[in-house]
Amino acid sequence: DYIIRGIKVKSVYEYFIDKGYDIGSYSNFNKYIKNNDIMPANKTKDHPRFETLPGNQAQVDWKEDLTLVSRHNIKYVINVLNYKLGYSRYCNFEYKRSRTQKDVFEGLIESFIQTGGVPKKILFDNMSTVVDLIGNRRRINSKMKAFANDFGFEITLCKPRRSYTKGKVESSNKFIEWLLAYNNDFEDEEDLIKLIKKVNKKVNEYVCQATGVPPILLFQKEKEYLHLLPSQQIIESYMNHDLITTVHKDSMINYKGRRYSVPPKYIGKNVSLVQNKTELSIYYSMELICIHQLNEKALNYRAEDYSALMKQSIKDDEKLEVIVSKNLDILDNFLK
Repeated sequence: DYIIRGIKVKSVYEYFIDKGYDIGSYSNFNKYIKNNDIMPANKTKDHPRFETLPGNQAQVDWKEDLTLVSRHNIKYVINVLNYKLGYSRYCNFEYKRSRTQKDVFEGLIESFIQTGGVPKKILFDNMSTVVDLIGNRRRINSKMKAFANDFGFEITLCKPRRSYTKGKVESSNKFIEWLLAYNNDFEDEEDLIKLIKKVNKKVNEYVCQATGVPPILLFQKEKEYLHLLPSQQIIESYMNHDLITTVHKDSMINYKGRRYSVPPKYIGKNVSLVQNKTELSIYYSMELICIHQLNEKALNYRAEDYSALMKQSIKDDEKLEVIVSKNLDILDNFLK
């Protein structure tokens, strides 16, 4: 038997449909699952229903530490910021490697841009990036408060131990779990991000049980009530944080559409990128590992990085030097 913990019947159904299997309607598939006692039913607690006016509120939550394995047996532990408009139930999923405050800022900005505006209020759980706990009292973090002022929304917080107050966003978190059906069936991180957006699109196009229509339809009305985003200068002031990225197998990282090399020993590791005017500094665990001059070349290999990478397959030093020199000349002119 093949068991995936936490997977839902709907996610298995969507996976089979995505793969082209003719398995009939979801209701029949669900009956088959229940009749054969394949999956236990989930018990839920009763709670009151909340509704909001168009453009009045969005809810934000993390689907955190979701573990997925690629078909190459590489494990990814991911986080998805779930941003959901209260009236239409239209949601936006943003993939993040971590859950820092800058991840929250950037995820919110990406969601504002995707939905075309900012709601009057945003409801948060008591996440540490939003709330400071002082004794038994909660206080909104000063940086988050400044962010809210700059983008023109009011912060509201969930009541402790009453998660149903953000039930709309939690109900869409279960859709993110559809990704579990793709375990061992995706290529890499880029493919995983595409799957997240694919699931996101499906969620917005499916009929919502609470409203009886797809979120994308009600969103056409709700987006008219959203406030305009602030100036580009304010937006960029929050987006220009140090970037964390993973070193690819070619010993390079991506930055603003260009690729820059690092020593091969950092392949597969997360590094931090810091731009200072025309220079790009790359750090690993606070250690500066290399500096590049920013330019318009598509590929930017340092000779020592490329040589170290090639040395893994070419042992003859003289032959290595000739090949490295020739290849670097070709790469320097690539897509010029």
